Amino acid sequence: MPETKRTLRAILTILASVAMLAGAAAPAWSATLCTLVAEAESGRTVLEEGDCSTRVTPASTFKLPLAVMGFDAGFLKGPHAPLLPYKDGYVAWIDAWKQPADPTRWLTYSVVWYSQQITHALGADRLRRYAEAFGYGNADFSGDPGQDNGLDRAWIASSLTVSPREQVGFLQKLVTGTLPVSGEAMTMTRAIVEIRDGGDGWTIHGKTGGAFPRLPGGGFDRARGWGWYVGWAEKGDDAYVFARLIRDEERHPVSPGLRARDALIADWPEMAAGFPSRSGSGKGSGSD
Repeated sequence: MPETKRTLRAILTILASVAMLAGAAAPAWSATLCTLVAEAESGRTVLEEGDCSTRVTPASTFKLPLAVMGFDAGFLKGPHAPLLPYKDGYVAWIDAWKQPADPTRWLTYSVVWYSQQITHALGADRLRRYAEAFGYGNADFSGDPGQDNGLDRAWIASSLTVSPREQVGFLQKLVTGTLPVSGEAMTMTRAIVEIRDGGDGWTIHGKTGGAFPRLPGGGFDRARGWGWYVGWAEKGDDAYVFARLIRDEERHPVSPGLRARDALIADWPEMAAGFPSRSGSGKGSGSD
């Protein structure tokens, strides 16, 4: 029996060592570049981690300011209007894009070709003026150098860049209704943003975004993708706007935007517990 016990202990020690080595060897996948949270009403920062001032591609998070632009300009009419048909030749990276889309479906499935219908209808000059008025990044819709493709992809690893701080500044104005556009445009935009359960009574409204940098010789570096999740969270009288930005360090089968979203939502209850609360005594969730 003593020999058996010694053998069992040896086996357990070896297994524990293997597990530790496996964990150490596991890829990090991505690094969080910035997490920024601010009070929606005042704009006061309550959490800032990482570099939140460097501009990168907004990817599909640009759909939020684009929705405001589209509603204000009258191209977008409501949650389900206009319903536009999918046509051969449209960008269709996933099957969900190969069918008619309206503003709600556009945001839910992040349909690039629907974005392109709006950008072409508004034109580069109008897009630039809106972005400048919103304080949204560098407002550069020129696209890739020499390609004349700004209306098709300026926001996808191309000329348009924005920082997490500028994302939060835009969102704060969207949520409080203080952007220099019609009130209806902001109301309609807020109404079509995807809603998720943030845990502990929080409701999270947000948009993902993911893009890969271009390689010098062409193509994209799919091991170094950017992932965004931006939006706002509400619980009772409390409301906060946020931006989470990650950067991949390894190629991953799941979009960096989806991983940024899932990580932020998983982190939210613990983060929010330290925020000032108007819904009850103390912070975060209010009273014990």
